[in-house]
Amino acid sequence: MPDRRHHSNPNLVRLESLTYIFHFTPPMTYNFEAKYRSDVDVRPTRYFKWKPYLERPLAAVLFVLLLPLMFVIGVLVKLTSRGPAVYAQVRTGRYGEPFTMYKFRSMRVDAEARTGAVWCVRNDPRVTQVGWWLRKLHLDELPQLWNVLKGEMSFVGPRPERPEIITVLVDEVPGYLDRLAVKPGVTGLAQINLPPDQSIEDVCRKQQLDIEYIQTANLWLDLRAMAATALRMIGISGETTIKLLRLRRRPWDDDAKRVPMETREPVESHALADDQSSVGV
Repeated sequence: MPDRRHHSNPNLVRLESLTYIFHFTPPMTYNFEAKYRSDVDVRPTRYFKWKPYLERPLAAVLFVLLLPLMFVIGVLVKLTSRGPAVYAQVRTGRYGEPFTMYKFRSMRVDAEARTGAVWCVRNDPRVTQVGWWLRKLHLDELPQLWNVLKGEMSFVGPRPERPEIITVLVDEVPGYLDRLAVKPGVTGLAQINLPPDQSIEDVCRKQQLDIEYIQTANLWLDLRAMAATALRMIGISGETTIKLLRLRRRPWDDDAKRVPMETREPVESHALADDQSSVGV
């Protein structure tokens, strides 16, 4: 495994692990002196240095408190559709480090058996009846408290993506790897403000909000983002929570013009839908 040490310049983050995962040469740096460059200078705020000391104890408390609810959800998933209640899938974390992420299964167990990975669409027929409610209320994300407790994820941050999808997105979205400067999150500014990805254009827009979060993150912003997600879990609309907590964000117009917006077919390598046929528990 490659050595993931900081660059001699404290403002640069060396992502040598990306060479191991994606077979890139030379290793990436956040001065963008590499194959994939961007004009956005990503410098995570100092808040990220002590953020884990707050999140992991909170994750432990919430995991214990929500364990009865998670048990009930698991039983409902098992009783209403064939397959495991929880599925495990490899995602990409900070510095490109792979980790196993957990979610309640919301799709049929054979969702991608015939098509391979495909775009997730509105009113997707692969989503189960229970899964529809889990997704609407974001309850399918609850098992990720375990990932936060282990230090693999944060409560707030860019959403973790599959390694095989990242290898495609780095060619489509300028500076896409910038989001790996911090741990991925259970929720985030992009998830709160924008709908699920269905195209490369959607990924470009969320990328802009992910970079904004990395450059402006603080405790007050995290608390509001977590509160917005919690309110959605009890059925309060996303639009209401955004206005109430002043979390309205929009992608930067200037940057939206410079990202590639060409239309492409939703082939399997571009998929962003969760592969529900992954290993389950």
